[in-house]
This record gives sequence, C-alpha cells and structure tokens, in this order.
Amino acid sequence: MRHAAVAYFADDRPVDPKTVVLTPEGREQAAMAGKALAGVALDRVITSGLVRTVETARIVAPRREPETWPEFEELRSGRLADIDKDGLEAAFAGAFAGTITADTRFLGGETIGELMNRVVPALQSLVADQAWDTALAVLHGGVNRAILSYALTGQLVFFGGFEQAPACINVLDVDDAGRWIVRVVNSAEHLAVTEHPRSTTMEEYYAEFVSTRSRNPQTSSPNAPGSSSIGA
Repeated sequence: MRHAAVAYFADDRPVDPKTVVLTPEGREQAAMAGKALAGVALDRVITSGLVRTVETARIVAPRREPETWPEFEELRSGRLADIDKDGLEAAFAGAFAGTITADTRFLGGETIGELMNRVVPALQSLVADQAWDTALAVLHGGVNRAILSYALTGQLVFFGGFEQAPACINVLDVDDAGRWIVRVVNSAEHLAVTEHPRSTTMEEYYAEFVSTRSRNPQTSSPNAPGSSSIGA
C-alpha cells in the first residue's frame, strides 16, 4: 500500500520529506486501511523507514513491528528552486506521465533507472525469502509504480500511469518460480471513496505548492528552508 496522507507544505513552508508526518486525515485513512486488512494474517510488515511509512504501518498493523528497507525509499527529487518557474507545473503534472525512460529525472533529481536499480533487487531479495507467506509493504507512490511495473513485465521498465492514492491498497501474488499476478491496483474502497478524484496526487501537490508560494514567495527561493525536495 501507499502511505496515508501527508502535507508537504505547512505554515507556508515546505516540510522535509524525510521527516513529514501523517495529517489527521492521513491517520484516519490508515485506520480505515487497518480495518480493511484486519482479516489478513501478516507475517511481516515492510516500510522504507521514512516516517510517513512507519507511522502508517503502526496504525494499519499494530501487532507487527515494521521492518526498515531503505532501498524502498521514495524517488529523491532535486531542488524545486532549481526548476524554472515556468516549467514547474509541467514538472509536477508530468512527473509520472508520458514516456518514462531510465534517464527520466523526478523533479530534477533521481532518475527512474536509479529507482529501479535499488527497488527491484530489494524486491527480489524479499520474495526469495521462503520464511514468510504474506507481507504488508507500506511504501510510496513512485516505488509502488516500480514494483507494479516489474511484476507485470519482469523487466526494469516503469509505467507511470498507475495512480497511487494515499493509503491505497495493491494486492500482488508471486509463486516459487517468480511468476507474478497483479490482482488489485490502487484500491481505495476502504476509504469510502465513491468517485476517484480527476486530478493526480502530483497535480494536487503542485496546487499545494502554488498556494504556499503565493502566501510566502520565499518558498521557491534557493535559500528557503526545506525547499530542496518533495516526496510522494
């Protein structure tokens, strides 16, 4: 699943994505996801170790101590201040759109190839461990897309068209021969969602960024505290 909702901009300033915590809405989302998964016997709970995944995991699966797998940390963006202001909207909205190659950079930062090269070996190591049957992985939008793409193709390709709403659930099976079946993608029924929003999470983050910048022009300054990156 993806971690529950966070706010990357607070008090008119960006928040460090390494330390950002769940919003009250996010904690409620995590609790609802926990109810949806209450009947699932979990052998392990995997997180990236970033606060938002650990916090979500502790709410969803309180009886399992979450493991930290830093290889599953989210795509690392560049400095927003280094992106031309006229190109910011396209950078946000197009972060996971169109043809995405290994050289594609996430908001001027880490490339998709670099993401795949750390996520897929970790995923292979995880599924090669025969000591567990069912695991919950509380991760990130970009990382989840990488896992789903690999599960569908068995290759280091990346499909950005999978939306990953906060606290959504994906269900995947893999057999002893390494054959994957993708059963559920971006399920949010447990959040009582009757109609999915037409905007993507990255478009919503851009709107939040613009709103913050309009109240505090220093947000996009190279010297602004916390202006270096954003997560997903």
